Amino acid sequence: MTLLDAPTPDLARERRRKLIIVYAIVAVVVVALLVWRFRYWPEEHVVDKFFSALQAKDYEGAYGVWMHDPAWRQHPEKYAAYPYNDFYRDWGPGGEWGLVKDHSVDCALGTKESSGVILQVTVNGRAEHPYLYVNKSDKTMSFSPTEIRCGR
Repeated sequence: MTLLDAPTPDLARERRRKLIIVYAIVAVVVVALLVWRFRYWPEEHVVDKFFSALQAKDYEGAYGVWMHDPAWRQHPEKYAAYPYNDFYRDWGPGGEWGLVKDHSVDCALGTKESSGVILQVTVNGRAEHPYLYVNKSDKTMSFSPTEIRCGR
């Protein structure tokens, strides 16, 4: 076989190969963007579940979400640092936010040490917001020591 006897190139095969490479790159970029966009979804879901329980006036259930322990009534002494009575005073009908009629999680921001997420929530359409901290490892909640500003 000489150079003049070389087989003719398969242009359709080359075009398919290029298209597969382009589609794979686009798929990787789309997946990366989705992962980036929803990186705080588990923590946002915890906060949404918490406020949904408050909205349903299930304060004991909300406390279970706060402590990430639905069976907290079995061992309330474990939560002596923030007992249910204090929680009810903060989040119950007489608390700062009153009866929760509606809520929305506005934005979330990871902490520098990546141990948790700070979330801003709008409650009852009020201009002031609660800022909550959700620990990434065990999904327990607490009040955030810092506020964040949403870019929306």
